Amino acid sequence: MQRIVLCVRLALPKATHTIVWLLKLMLPVALLVSFLQYWGVMGWLSGYLSPVFIHIGLPGVSAIVFITSLFLPLYSVLAVIATLTLGMREVTILAIMCLISHSLIIETAVQKRTGSSVFNMLVVRVGMSFIAAVLLNWLLPTTGFAVSHSTEQMLRLTAVWDVLLQWAKTSMILTIKVSLILYGLFIFQNILNEYNWLNKISIFFAPLMQFFGLSREVSFLWFVAQTLGLAYGSAVVIEQVETGMVEKKDANMLNYHIAVNHSLLEDTLLFASIGVSVLWIVVPRIGLALLLVWGIHAFRRIFPTVKL
Repeated sequence: MQRIVLCVRLALPKATHTIVWLLKLMLPVALLVSFLQYWGVMGWLSGYLSPVFIHIGLPGVSAIVFITSLFLPLYSVLAVIATLTLGMREVTILAIMCLISHSLIIETAVQKRTGSSVFNMLVVRVGMSFIAAVLLNWLLPTTGFAVSHSTEQMLRLTAVWDVLLQWAKTSMILTIKVSLILYGLFIFQNILNEYNWLNKISIFFAPLMQFFGLSREVSFLWFVAQTLGLAYGSAVVIEQVETGMVEKKDANMLNYHIAVNHSLLEDTLLFASIGVSVLWIVVPRIGLALLLVWGIHAFRRIFPTVKL
């Protein structure tokens, strides 16, 4: 019991510091996006992207879904999808794009703390979103998909007070969620470390990490990123990099992988709940992450002086 209590005591200040840092990113971004929606900027951006989306098998109106995903978590994306009438084929293509590129500003900022280039992460995530969309548009059959009829009305914010009130409600929920997850995660990590279970996890996942082109030292971090997502996973990466448990070069390579393939549990289940096939949104992400990391290894051998 004393060892458990010590793990909790050591975890609390680190977790609190990380929670405050994350919320200082998340809450202002959410407020900004709320005002962008209120001012009509999101719709304006979507209008300009519509011609691009038509070429990847999506109607122009679906651009607003992708734009929303760049700034906000997937729960907001599902709310927007619920207001549109789309075929399940189109929803599947949108799903894989949003799974790769959601919460882009926040998650890229988190990855920067672990030594990855902001520019590289942005290019990889947005680029891979469109590559995945092109791939699915080519692979998915054009028939046999149901139509997802709109079930909700888009939330209309008609006054500044409405914007602030909605932001305050979502911020309170987000603060509670972030705090519970990160306090629990940091305590859990300390317990694993105290009882030397981190090493056992590394050994268990070592063959998989080798297959993905990653270091075995990132096994636990990879597991966290797949179960809790990129933002929370990267928060633990930050702690392990800053304490020297993981080298920056290994964390950077992990960031390339989880930029494309993360939150295989929660985020995948969100889209599965509205009828999207798990196969079509899991296998391509794993495959693209695998090719990306091994491609970077090959590029570094050919151009050793170029930093990625």
